[in-house]
Amino acid sequence: MIIILKESATDAQVDHVVERVEAMGLKAHLSKGTYRTVVGVIGDEDKIRTAPLGAIAGVAEVVPVQPAFKLASRTAHPEPSIIEVGSGKVVTKIGGGHLGMIAGPCAVESAERMDEIAGAVKAAGANLLRGGAFKPRTSPYSFQGLGEEGLKILREVGDKHGMPIVTEVTDPRNVELVAEYSDMIQLGARNMQNFVLLTEVGKTDKAVLMKRGMAATVKDLMMSAEYVLSQGNSKVVLCERGVKGFDNATRNIYDVCAVPQAQEMSHLPIIVDPSHATGRPELIPACALAGLAAGADGVHIEVHNCPEEAMSDGPQALLPEQYAELMAQLKKVAVAIGKTF
Repeated sequence: MIIILKESATDAQVDHVVERVEAMGLKAHLSKGTYRTVVGVIGDEDKIRTAPLGAIAGVAEVVPVQPAFKLASRTAHPEPSIIEVGSGKVVTKIGGGHLGMIAGPCAVESAERMDEIAGAVKAAGANLLRGGAFKPRTSPYSFQGLGEEGLKILREVGDKHGMPIVTEVTDPRNVELVAEYSDMIQLGARNMQNFVLLTEVGKTDKAVLMKRGMAATVKDLMMSAEYVLSQGNSKVVLCERGVKGFDNATRNIYDVCAVPQAQEMSHLPIIVDPSHATGRPELIPACALAGLAAGADGVHIEVHNCPEEAMSDGPQALLPEQYAELMAQLKKVAVAIGKTF
């Protein structure tokens, strides 16, 4: 860690900073320049990371050398992680050249509809089935999901078609229930910084899909993943799903740059979700292809066989035949960049 002092810092203030560092059992290396004085801190940064050094008189800035997200960083794990989702003979790998292709409706509506959609996306090449049983909605009067009945339907359909299932948890009280039925627990954008929920999910042994918050930086996403990792669950997959911006032409701003940025910072796989990023079916194919070409470890797309009857996010869903056409294109890109699904 490096502590940069103000140009106006007095010798007494500099000495006080050195005393505070040494009192924590660390070494202070003093470097005086023409205009600035810098104190290099040598030792375990964890001892000093939460100390309010920026509040000391004369201190201009405190700069950590190591990232705060230790477990998620490349420093801790130089090679890309490969996350396995599922169990037994039905396992999908994500990361390290393996692509996780997640598809399905926004919400589980009925067993018949779920079965039909699952059959279609599986035939197109999807290797993970998604569907929401618990739905965080902006309006309290909107469809909130079928709850445990939805989880049962999703589990039965996933088993029938040989696909691991992905579903969202919205409440710490439901973590155990969702973990019982699912293969991968989704932490949605609205809950990316619900730290109580992150901690509880981190105590499970299920793979986790961590979506970037609507106003979150890539570093914020890493810190949220760190909460899950710190509880002992190392099976985290990141997801870029767009952030809020000033342009209302799309639902969100699709940040393709977040993919290589996250991969530079972290060993965790990262996938893209152009459905929530754009909210417009006509834009989803191009954005999905761009995400994969940028190096994403998978693509998450909402698919519905009758969007006009969908109980949640119908306008942004692709029809099964549109998804099949897109998957044919994605397979060509995967071959070109040396990845498989």
